[in-house]
Amino acid sequence: MTDYQSTSAASSTRANLQTAAIGLGALMAALAQTLILPLLPTISAEIGASGTQSSWLLTSTLLVAAVSVPIVSRLADMFGRRLMLQVSLAALAGGSVIAALTDNVTIMIAGRALQGMSAAAIPLGISLLAVTLPEHRRGSATAMVSAMLGVGGALGLPLAGLIGEHFDYHVLYWIAAVGAVVSLGLVSVLVQESENSGETRIDAAGVALLAGGLVCLVLPLAQGSAWGWGSLRVLGLFTASVLLLGLLVVVERRATAPLVDMTALSNPPVALTNIASVFIGFALFASFVGTSNYVQAPRASGYGFDASVLTAGLTLLPSGLLMLALSPVASKLISAWGPARVLSLAGVIIAAGLVMRILVTGSLWQIIVGSAIVGVGTGIGYAALPSLINAHSPAQELAAANGINALARSLGSSLASAVGGSILAAITINLAGHGVASLTGYRVLFAICAGAALTAALSGLLIDRIGQTRSDPREAEQAQTPATAR
Repeated sequence: MTDYQSTSAASSTRANLQTAAIGLGALMAALAQTLILPLLPTISAEIGASGTQSSWLLTSTLLVAAVSVPIVSRLADMFGRRLMLQVSLAALAGGSVIAALTDNVTIMIAGRALQGMSAAAIPLGISLLAVTLPEHRRGSATAMVSAMLGVGGALGLPLAGLIGEHFDYHVLYWIAAVGAVVSLGLVSVLVQESENSGETRIDAAGVALLAGGLVCLVLPLAQGSAWGWGSLRVLGLFTASVLLLGLLVVVERRATAPLVDMTALSNPPVALTNIASVFIGFALFASFVGTSNYVQAPRASGYGFDASVLTAGLTLLPSGLLMLALSPVASKLISAWGPARVLSLAGVIIAAGLVMRILVTGSLWQIIVGSAIVGVGTGIGYAALPSLINAHSPAQELAAANGINALARSLGSSLASAVGGSILAAITINLAGHGVASLTGYRVLFAICAGAALTAALSGLLIDRIGQTRSDPREAEQAQTPATAR
């Protein structure tokens, strides 16, 4: 073997290890968001939590994730992406250990809240790989890390079911803790610190307005079913969110070192990508919930299979595995067609899977195939989204731009939870005196999700059209080139 071949092999091995280290952290962060969901009734019963306290085991994580992702991502551009990724993974490890060592509901909620900071690991990992890996390795690595958001959800449900049937629920927290510590150690050893912008001024007004606006948006989405969608509390929080986020736009446009770069954010390709992210996040999450709850419904409902939590989780496993397996394929498609067209393809595939879920309901394998098709489309779409963000964002703001994009996906999932829960609660049938979601309710939900996926596909077509109609041909060429390569 020549010296060149040896150097090339060593470089390739190091790139693989870096990608694996960051990918593990992204997977653990995604798992932390959904891992306790199937076992929430069991956990609540064992620790004696009330219905309100039980809901905060989920809501606390969502709130901290929504607020921390854009803020931590912006700090990463200022002080180093590797450093803030380490902070996020340390928060995941610390929060998981706190939750694993207690049966006190208040302390467990605090641990879950600290876990929420780890949601920034995915956009931080994407932006870090974009500046540390060789150019020819960035596409596949980015696709893999981005897909972890969906893979974590798909793997988390069967894993939680398996743990719930055979082990104490605290094992869930220990899995997250160990995974976070391993990833943190690998990142610290293998990944080099990236260059930062040199800017050290923190936009305190932007932080306060963004945090306040997101809390007022996410909290009613999470608690609206319990509080009542028409309640003064819900309507008041939504109103406050609009006012605070509107004021944020005004303040950030005048700031010398803004937390959110409104000029970059309003760039049409970036804005359309973030809109598509909301719709894809909506479609995926509703499909997850629609599949898990669907197969657990009693056979008397006319559609359910009386499945256990474990079986329900396993129906989603092919979806998650396909998201991961197709990451290299998605990267090649992006190189050949461009990320905008691949995004459109992804939206059409997701819609096709959801249409199958509407039309074919007779056998469990048909449900699995329909969900797997949704997973294929989502995996491809999740690869295209950060590619579009990286291509149209300033190099010194990659972490912040990817953070906003991750937030858009998360908001889509929160919106799906709220909308899906309301639809399934409103369209029911009566079984032995109890209201159970009807097949019509699920079909309405899947139809809305298919519409969301097609809207994402349309966004991809519009982004592609913008690229084709640029007046300067060289600018059109640059739009398909990652900012970090320019």
